[in-house]
Amino acid sequence: MAVDFRAGLEDVVAANSAICDVDGRAGRLRYRGYDIADLAEHSSYEEVAYLLWNGDLPGKATFAEFARSLAGQRAAPPAVLAAMERYPRAAHPLEALRSAVSLLAMYDPDVADNLPDANLRKSRRLTAQMGTLVAAWRRIREGKPAVSPDPALSHAADFLYMMTGAPPDPLAAEAMDAVLVLHAEHELNASTFVARVAVATVSDMHSAVVAALGTLKGPRHGGANEDVLIMLEAIGPPEQAEPYIRARLATRAHMSHAERADPRNRIPGWGHRVYKVDDPRAARLRAIGRRLAERAGLLPLFETAEIVYRVMKAETDLPVNVDYYSAVIYRALGIPSDFCTSIFAVARVAGWCAHIMEQYGDNRLIRPRAHYIGTAPRPFVPLEARL
Repeated sequence: MAVDFRAGLEDVVAANSAICDVDGRAGRLRYRGYDIADLAEHSSYEEVAYLLWNGDLPGKATFAEFARSLAGQRAAPPAVLAAMERYPRAAHPLEALRSAVSLLAMYDPDVADNLPDANLRKSRRLTAQMGTLVAAWRRIREGKPAVSPDPALSHAADFLYMMTGAPPDPLAAEAMDAVLVLHAEHELNASTFVARVAVATVSDMHSAVVAALGTLKGPRHGGANEDVLIMLEAIGPPEQAEPYIRARLATRAHMSHAERADPRNRIPGWGHRVYKVDDPRAARLRAIGRRLAERAGLLPLFETAEIVYRVMKAETDLPVNVDYYSAVIYRALGIPSDFCTSIFAVARVAGWCAHIMEQYGDNRLIRPRAHYIGTAPRPFVPLEARL
């Protein structure tokens, strides 16, 4: 077998897709042909979900019906919420979410139906209820009752309402909506690829989303945004940012390649497998982070992030990624740091569902090969003849 091995499948094209276009060298991201900057500025998460699943932006009447449908399906099955009440309170939010989504499958009337109409219905329910489950776990963990969804609110506003028990002000709702839009889709990232591998076996949509959630938990994927906030808070006041980050960079300079690849030794929020320049989503998140930090009295935290940004740009060629400024936003909204990755899932479920449906539409088992580097052929020695 001819060998064309690419570690980590880097730059290997594994699928034809009409959903998302990532240009890592130019720093461009488009959903179904629409630039991410335009979508984040002018669209809503509900519109983007419709776009990802249907290929075009909805008209006014279609959008109104679609938004009502999503809002009307946000309530999670009572049995699932009751089961979450019995989860260990020390469970990580993404662990709680992963288990809850698995339970959702048992109560979904279309779970075993993989035809297009059923998958669209499941996509709506999964997307509608993901935020409900995340918010419910925060409330349960804090010893408070889960807040029922309010269908009169937008998807982003209702998520914040269920998280806190208080309707968000327009700035907070607008910020969360932009965060959800910016995180909704990103081509064949690790979790999306795993979801497509799952349904390539003709497994069901819920199983694929659970597989994606398990993948998202890793610090080389969605888990990195939690580490950003931990780092920024560990730095302390802005005047400590430059010596802190220079010390970390100096330590990294003396590490082996394997040591530098360890997520614990990386600078969280920096570097990307595809982007060679700054992630195009970061600029919008940076602007939102500044506004929210200023209002929340957290400008020192934002200034710390800015100093780290300047030092990293001066001393490295690493691009800033989507995790970096999103962490500041979550802190300014009063969201616990360990919920950062779960919010990623609240957004990304729309993209996962789009890819799952696309994979079902032209499905073939995904079965790559391994380049064998083990021992050469050798004769078997019976146990009694071995020393």
